[in-house]
Amino acid sequence: MKKINLLLVISAFFILASCSRSESIQSIDEVNLYTLQYGKFQEQLSVSELNDVGNVRFGIAMQEGFFYIVNGESGKIMELNSYGDLLTLFYNEDSDTEHIVKNSQLIPNYVLHEVAYPFEYTGLVTVDSNNRIYAACTIPENRQEVSDDNSMLLCQAVLKFSRDGSEVEYIGQQGPGGTPFPSIKQIYTTEKDELVVVSTTTKGLCVYWFSVDGFLKYMIPINISDVPTYTETEIDSEVLITISNVVPDLESYNLYVQLDYYSSYFDEDSKIQSGINYLQSYLYTLDIENGTYESPIQIPPYEESVISDYTKLTYRMPYDFLGITKSGWKFFIVKTENGFDIEMFQNENQRVFRRHFNVNHSDIIYSAMNLTKDGIIDAIYIGKDCARVVWYRTDTLIASILKG
Repeated sequence: MKKINLLLVISAFFILASCSRSESIQSIDEVNLYTLQYGKFQEQLSVSELNDVGNVRFGIAMQEGFFYIVNGESGKIMELNSYGDLLTLFYNEDSDTEHIVKNSQLIPNYVLHEVAYPFEYTGLVTVDSNNRIYAACTIPENRQEVSDDNSMLLCQAVLKFSRDGSEVEYIGQQGPGGTPFPSIKQIYTTEKDELVVVSTTTKGLCVYWFSVDGFLKYMIPINISDVPTYTETEIDSEVLITISNVVPDLESYNLYVQLDYYSSYFDEDSKIQSGINYLQSYLYTLDIENGTYESPIQIPPYEESVISDYTKLTYRMPYDFLGITKSGWKFFIVKTENGFDIEMFQNENQRVFRRHFNVNHSDIIYSAMNLTKDGIIDAIYIGKDCARVVWYRTDTLIASILKG
């Protein structure tokens, strides 16, 4: 178990704390790009039961102004431009979309590609610099496996599509045609067009890093038992660790590991654990070639104050690690009552910038959000009547910060 370097953490804390929550947090405008209607047709999104959020499987990615939207229920992936025009449609054979395409008498003004793999899309999607599309899928039950120690169901894979439809490839743990993955948490592509798959295991997370030709290059287990511990001396109760997220660096063979630390809370009368208290979050850089963690950066928590019976109570909670840009900016996000708050920083200067997105959550049933490599946050909001595709130009914010 590796311990936190307290001197570096403390110095980072004072630098990061220079931007306190008492400051006025500026808002970033939402740009509504286009809407998509619900239905069974090719240009529409299929959603049969919006109240069953667990079965609403959507995802979004953007590359060079083109949007890639996964619609899990209809077994299709749509490529659209920034005006919402459908350019390319990938659809699974034997899906509802396939039947509609075959029975349509209209000549489409977009390209159609049928996919021979009858997999169910989970909603996770990423795109590389050559517009190759990668989508996480759940494979049929008769092809699923159990791990050697019988602790995990190996039930998911990644499908890789070339933009022109000439290549469709199934990627498992070892590469093309490999063993299925445990449940996939997230997928990424790097600046070298290498695929990175993050899976959930019974011991924590496991990262599979593939070469550009699709074969396994590194497998990095990140187990709770091996991550750095929390060593603040004033904590006299048990400290619980959560591996919140793992994100690959886009340029080098490093992983960024967010660890959230909690302490056990005991009822003073019964002496029985009755809950947990959030302590702190740290972001570690893990060099996957030598397996070492560098000194961490402290992630300032989201804080919100509530007045109750003339008493001010302040609640603290961790941000979620959204991703990293090719220029090295780390983005963290948290859902608030009236939208989202984000934190952004680079390792080099350790200055924290906070901004807010105003979003009416009552109008949104389901949402999927993505950070592009250029620093734009795009999202698809599934509402009651239609879906909206929006973006937030955090890239121009970063440019103005650097210029200033």
